[in-house]
Amino acid sequence: MLALDALVFPSLTGRRRRAMAAARRIPLRDAATVLKLGPRSAHEAGWNRALSTSPVRPAIERYAGVLYEGLDAASLDGGATGWLERHVLLASAMFGLLRPSDPIPAYRLSASTPLPALPLKGLWSGALPAALASTGEWVLDARSSAYAALGPAPAGSAILHVESEDPDGRRRALNHFNKHGKGELVRGLARSGAEVASRDELLAWGADAGVRLEPRGEQDVVLVLPA
Repeated sequence: MLALDALVFPSLTGRRRRAMAAARRIPLRDAATVLKLGPRSAHEAGWNRALSTSPVRPAIERYAGVLYEGLDAASLDGGATGWLERHVLLASAMFGLLRPSDPIPAYRLSASTPLPALPLKGLWSGALPAALASTGEWVLDARSSAYAALGPAPAGSAILHVESEDPDGRRRALNHFNKHGKGELVRGLARSGAEVASRDELLAWGADAGVRLEPRGEQDVVLVLPA
């Protein structure tokens, strides 16, 4: 079962309890609409009613989607899995931030969900930057725009952008499929055991690894993928 005190950043425990309580308060008759669930997934609204009693799994196994397909964590060896645990945090609308190994139940809540009487941005906006800053580490923020809007990364962090480049050199920003590129980037870092503590070190790693990373502005990074 879920043990909130076992999750990373105990400072977020109170906010996690508030998010869970607000999710449970959504009337079941309205839950599919509020949570934007289709007919085939409408039953998943019931997951939020059993957060404290449902079986748990490591967060890295619980989440799915294009980014996690690119990462393919299940196929990584022990060294790369350990790298993920030391260097990667997962964004969660329900729990704020999680380590890959943090055990959590199944739930349905996205960054854009309008929880009754509990705006998620108001819940997380101050707490997430403070939690990240408390690590004292340089942060490469690879979150989607919806999750980044819940709380900015601390000062000095770099935002990761993803663009594709046509054979003629034309660039365009990627939307949905940028997540797969982000997952592949993290996979490459994990497999190499990279220790990067600044943008310059990340760019140098990319040059050595054959990953096209470019600086943008004073802090950000662009991952360039072939079209």
